[in-house]
Formats: sequence, structure tokens, C-alpha cells
Amino acid sequence: MSEKSLTLQIAKKLIGCKSVTPEDAGCQNLLIEELKKFDFQIQTIVKNGVTNLFAIRERKGPLLAFAGHSDVVPAGNLDQWTTDPFIPIESNGFLYGRGSSDMKGSIAAFLVATMEFLEENPNHDGSIAFIITSDEEGPANYGTKIVCDYLKNKNIEIDYCIVGEPTSEKELGDMFKNGRRGSLSGNLTINGIQGHVAYPHLANNPIHLAPEALLEIINIKWDNGNEYFPPTTFQISNIHSGNGATNVIPGELEIKFNLRFSTENTPESLKSKIHSILEKHNLNYNIEWILNGDPFLTKTGTLTDTLSKSIKEELGIESKMSTSGGTSDGRFLTKVSKQIVEFGPCNETIHKVNECVKITDLAKLKNIYKKVIEKLLTK
Repeated sequence: MSEKSLTLQIAKKLIGCKSVTPEDAGCQNLLIEELKKFDFQIQTIVKNGVTNLFAIRERKGPLLAFAGHSDVVPAGNLDQWTTDPFIPIESNGFLYGRGSSDMKGSIAAFLVATMEFLEENPNHDGSIAFIITSDEEGPANYGTKIVCDYLKNKNIEIDYCIVGEPTSEKELGDMFKNGRRGSLSGNLTINGIQGHVAYPHLANNPIHLAPEALLEIINIKWDNGNEYFPPTTFQISNIHSGNGATNVIPGELEIKFNLRFSTENTPESLKSKIHSILEKHNLNYNIEWILNGDPFLTKTGTLTDTLSKSIKEELGIESKMSTSGGTSDGRFLTKVSKQIVEFGPCNETIHKVNECVKITDLAKLKNIYKKVIEKLLTK
């Protein structure tokens, strides 16, 4: 069996596990079975139905960790799929199945890359670790966050971390992430006084009270961004008021919003600006704040340079660094890792019906991961 086909075989086995969040459905056991052959120490952490794996092969020198998630989003309407989403199918050069791109293909690739490296370099420098969770696509309260707490308690610090998220856009290797914006959500309620529309002097319509303050918030220039991040953005995602009747002035206006923010701001500074505007307009309000994740950034350095060189060697292209996109588990890993990058296959079909990955890309991805290991852990 060629190593190329081994990556494909493991990817297919993982896809065959129906691991819809927060279920792992046996994925991590497949990894453990292989990692034990190379003397990895295995720690499984189960909490609130979430299964997490931390595996480490310790040596002197820096610690390189591969991180990822075994869970996938629901398949949705099965009638829209050409094939069963949990039966991997090879067709026209692609591997189809839920999780093929996000991110079971990456897990298979960095597992085989590690196995190849260890077979060829049994006395290598440095340590290698795996961090896998079954709750990245869901609330993520008991996933990688819990593993990071475990690592902090054990005083384990990661020097380099590669998250296998599908970051490529048009072709494999054209983009990787060296950070992500922070995400701060708010549930704002503006309070008025309910009443009859025929007697507005006896009521106070919160819909009429809100526009000036909201417009001022919408027009805030939060920051200019920086060389790594675009400017912070604010978006209202939902507005609701009233009970559906046309003759009732509502007593409350509910507004949901989200800020995607750069390292130029903090959650506290963003909250302060919004509170000051609402108070300036003398609104009776309350806000429930939800911090989905702080921004994190790995500046140009050893890990970004190593990944860029490895991509160039394997694919012959220059890869673009980016901090675009939504949140990822990198927001938790930044608490225990000095340098973090995210790199994986094309993301065109992720979370869609007929999710797929190019089979040749799996082999190339494995080769890139292996080159990174070689550069970081051998002299």
C-alpha cells in the first residue's frame, strides 16, 4: 500500500464515522490505534458528552502540535446529496462525504505525515502532539477549551501549533491563516411602555426611540485595522418588536448584533463605546454580552515562514497569509501556544451538500505537513 493511499484510506475511515457534533463516533479511537504504535502517551478527556484527545510523543526540544476536530455539521436534507454523506465515495478525482474537507481530510493528512516522519526519523528532536475535539462545530464549551485548561494545569506549552482548518480558496495552498478576528455579540433590549396605538401619549414606543442611537453606532469608525487585520466591523443581525397586532405599541425592541474586531480593540473598549452612545440618548436598555472569542495573531516568524516554504516546495506557489473568516479553535489554543497557523484543503464545499476534497490534494497536504515537521524538528 502506498503512503498516498494510506492518507486516503484513513480519511475514508474517518468520514465513515457519523460524528455529528458533539459525537466523536469512534474517530479518535482510529487515531489512538495508530499513535500508540509510535509510543504516544494518550489522554482522553470526556465532559458533557464531548470527547477530546491529547496525545504526545515527548522529546527534548520544541513541541509541535497538530489540532483539529473530529465532529462535523449535520448533513441536512439527505435527498439533496448525490450519495450517503457518511459513506465515502471516490468520483472524478474527488472524495465525497461529510467532513472530507472540514476536517477529516486534514486529520488523515497530518496523521500520516507524522507516521512517515517518525518511521524515517525515530530519534528526532522535539515533541509532537495531537489535540482533537468532537465539539468545534457546536458550542465549543467542552472541547479544545477544556484541553487547553488541562495543558495549562500540566504546565505544557506548545511552541508551534498547526490547525487543519480548510483555509485554501481557489487551489490548495493559496491561503493560510495566521490569526482570526475576535467576535463579540450583543443582545440589546430597548425598553419602552406598551400601549394602544390610538393613545400614544400613554405609551412610549421603543422603535421610535432607537433609530438615532443605532445609526450613530452603525457609523462608528472603530479602528483602522493594521497590517494583519482589516478594520473592526459592526453588523445588526436581527431586530424584533411587537406581538403581531397592528393596534398595540410594543413595550420592547430586541436587537441582536455582532462585532468582528481586530487586535486594535478589546471587548471592553467596544462595550464602552456602545454603552456611552445608548446612555447619551437616554435610552432605558439592557445588554447581554457574549464574547465568542478574542482575536489572535501569529506575526511573521518561524512557523509562518516554515509553512510558506513548505507550500512553495510542494506546490510551487506563494501562499497568502490572512486573518479573514469566522472564529476557530485557535482562539483557545492561543492561551497555550506561542505560534499558531491554520492550514488545510479548499473550503469551497464545506458545510454544503456533496462536500468533497480533491484526492490528489490529500497527498499534497500530507507532504506539506511532513515538510513542516522535518524543518521544525530536525537539524
